[in-house]
Amino acid sequence: MSPTVLGTLHTVLRGRAQPYARLDGRPGGPSAIDKQPVPGPVPVAELGLEGDEQGDRKVHGGPDKAIHHYPWEHYAAWRGELGDLPVLRQPGAFGENFSTTGITEATLCWGDRVRVGTCLLELAQTRQPCWKLNTRFGQATMARQVQTTGRTGWYWRVLEPGSVQAGDAIALVDRPHPDWPLTRVLQVLYHQCLDGAALRELAELALPPSWQRLVQTRLERHQVEDWARRLDGAQD
Repeated sequence: MSPTVLGTLHTVLRGRAQPYARLDGRPGGPSAIDKQPVPGPVPVAELGLEGDEQGDRKVHGGPDKAIHHYPWEHYAAWRGELGDLPVLRQPGAFGENFSTTGITEATLCWGDRVRVGTCLLELAQTRQPCWKLNTRFGQATMARQVQTTGRTGWYWRVLEPGSVQAGDAIALVDRPHPDWPLTRVLQVLYHQCLDGAALRELAELALPPSWQRLVQTRLERHQVEDWARRLDGAQD
């Protein structure tokens, strides 16, 4: 298909890992959720933006989570629900690398390939929010709210490295799964959690290994995985 411009990259962000605590003050390990705008072209490699870090590489980063993208459009909805929090006055509240206009979970589909700057990116997965957002927003249920609303953001895989900068157009070059907008994926993950037919359809997509295990476990055990540790910071 010929490229179709979907939206615009208005802010590129990156951050360094720093000590991070849970909302109740318990240590939470390092995190790079506090990302800052970067001016000018930024090199992008297989693992993401040059100079960007992830605190816990077991659950963040890697080829399937190289670039985190969060729509700027969602900020207005969050301000309406949470008030004029300082963290919501500029991009970066959700630890995103890309802040854009024109694109949301409703306009992208699983496996979409896009051109941004000189890079070719592939949509690899939606974000599964974690407790670090609770600390970031000073809200004990923030991660759960992100999950429930479906305003999660998503991750890109880097197929062709290059560089990006604010102002770049985001152009769709391939859409292999038009029947799977991210809103549908999120509905299956968090609302139709044990819908066998929907899970089997989801399993037919090219899922990252952790997602394959999640879907197969739900199908085999007929139960939903425990979200408390991820969303609330609960400890074993």
